[in-house]
Amino acid sequence: MRVFADLNQLPVFRNAVITIGSFDGVHTGHRYILEKIKSLAKESDGESVVITFDPHPRAVLKPDDHTFKLITTTDEKIELLRQAGIDNVVVAPFTHDFANQTAQEYVEDFLIQRFHPQCIVIGYDHRFGKDRKGGIDFLRTYEAAGKFKIVEILAQQVDEIAVSSSKIRTALDETQIKLANRLLGHPFLFSGIVVQGNQVGRTIGFPTANVEIPDRHKLLLPQGIYAARARVGERSYQAMLYIGDRPSVATDGRLVIEVNLIDFEGDLYGKTLHCEVIDFIRSDQKFDSLEALTAQIGRDKIQILARLEQESAHVPNRTESVAIVILNYNTRKHLETYLPSVVAFSTGARIILADNGSPDDSIDFVKKHFPEIEILDLKQNFGFAEGYNQALARVKAEIYVVLNSDVEVSAGWMEPVLEAMYKNPLIGIAQPKIMAWRDKTIYEYAGAAGGWIDTLGYPFCRGRIFNILETDFGQYDEPQACFWAAGAAFFIRAELYHDFGGFDGDYFAHNEEIDLCWRLKRAGYSVWCIPQSTVYHLGGGTLEYESPRKVFLNFRNSLLTMLKNEGSANLYWKLPARLILDGVAGLRFALKGQYAAIGAILKAHGSFYRQFGATLKKRAMIKQIIRMKQVGPVDETGIYRGSIVFQHYLRRVKRFSALMQREKSA
Repeated sequence: MRVFADLNQLPVFRNAVITIGSFDGVHTGHRYILEKIKSLAKESDGESVVITFDPHPRAVLKPDDHTFKLITTTDEKIELLRQAGIDNVVVAPFTHDFANQTAQEYVEDFLIQRFHPQCIVIGYDHRFGKDRKGGIDFLRTYEAAGKFKIVEILAQQVDEIAVSSSKIRTALDETQIKLANRLLGHPFLFSGIVVQGNQVGRTIGFPTANVEIPDRHKLLLPQGIYAARARVGERSYQAMLYIGDRPSVATDGRLVIEVNLIDFEGDLYGKTLHCEVIDFIRSDQKFDSLEALTAQIGRDKIQILARLEQESAHVPNRTESVAIVILNYNTRKHLETYLPSVVAFSTGARIILADNGSPDDSIDFVKKHFPEIEILDLKQNFGFAEGYNQALARVKAEIYVVLNSDVEVSAGWMEPVLEAMYKNPLIGIAQPKIMAWRDKTIYEYAGAAGGWIDTLGYPFCRGRIFNILETDFGQYDEPQACFWAAGAAFFIRAELYHDFGGFDGDYFAHNEEIDLCWRLKRAGYSVWCIPQSTVYHLGGGTLEYESPRKVFLNFRNSLLTMLKNEGSANLYWKLPARLILDGVAGLRFALKGQYAAIGAILKAHGSFYRQFGATLKKRAMIKQIIRMKQVGPVDETGIYRGSIVFQHYLRRVKRFSALMQREKSA
């Protein structure tokens, strides 16, 4: 990544895709914008450019506002943008003269003359120029003149970014460090110069580095003791962080930041120390003697090391915190065929068979032949959705893997997915590439290389459009965000499964995974397919794809999912359009002589109408949960802004890649 602080030394950017903003914290709410400019730059063989300002405009325009605090300094922000994969960061000096430019001068002399942007990604509320007279409407006049393209960040997304920033500051002020770090997508950090202290720490066996932060606007944590990691140069150390006025050893009331680098020996004076805060341990307190203070610091150290050990366990390829849960109903034959691969290739993970009251000898078979597998006897058939709710309520883990009983896994199948989830805390749900067990060269119906939906909520996949299955020749081997992951091999963070209510038990089966994915995406989490992991699904092993029962569940549950999750304004036209297209599907079944399927659609609509009121209550409850658990903008990746029905049946599009090519050229 290149960084520029002198506007007179800027290069000629290639097909620049730019965005402008403070990006304080470079948190999860900003990820949508950063990923957007990276994606647009890649499409146009261009460069992504983030323009930010130093000092922060508020520090210049309101210098007496002492309440103004930044989550990240400029240098910290630059490093986080580098980690996010941005090509160029321009730190524009913000002065009163810059602020007094007219809107026209800002666009023509600053944006066009210096950056020659091909595209500007900007929020609906972005204001610029003297008296903030410029806005997105003003920029669109230049777009109309062919100067550049505008991609607008919608109001909801801008508002959610602001909410994320507010939640992060509140969490930090309330010492909820884990929550703040989760919202940030990285540990809260600060950097400073090590200066001379009073060296009391040396006398009690805990030498500390006194850190002085040069930026007076940097947000400071409340006084107390924290678990931290500290980096000096290229070396990283476990650390104890103290912020306070040292009531036990000083009376001057001066606030200090002291860091004890565990197992460090040497001189730190004058060096820059970078500190990542991992967790809050306790508030500051006054002790009657140095002996009492020393004893407490010793206890703090034990607790801090335990917290850091717990945190460091969250590393790629670690499977001890993973629970693979296989729901079974009367499928002993599948267990006999597919369990050997699961046991062989899932070392370290718990494997749990949750039995839905099977009348066959499934439980006895597993106890005899696979004693390492845990058994949860649910006693009755709750169906797929509620069966998993019942089972997972009894399973403690960090990541659940919902795995069908008719899935064969391959060597190393978990590690790529877990690595992606551990690296990116915004990935709430993921799936491997799912291939057909009977013919391992073609994608499987349920999930393929990642699920999508069209504008009317009809699902399809990378590698599968309706009943057309593509042959895999590596065309979808790039990890990619999608809209939904298949319930056949469904990785989800356990905390999120429970926070968002799990599967809807009223669904019984089918579409429950799309519904849950939609809820998480509305809260800012993403869903991914990681094709470096491969599993093989029999498909239709528990219910044939064209059976009337499956047709009923798919049509009904898909309508319920739309009613629960689609925006209010869209529902007024999407729901009637969807009902009409369901009628068209009935005509298609009639032409094929599948009259039982027509009855299943009618039955599905009847059930939908009967559940309409109850579903509206669920909709309100889900909205409240999302408001409480929001971590960023709604992730709309994986939505095809057209009709897959039209493209497939009228325009004869049979491959996902062809659909994307058609959309790109439109």
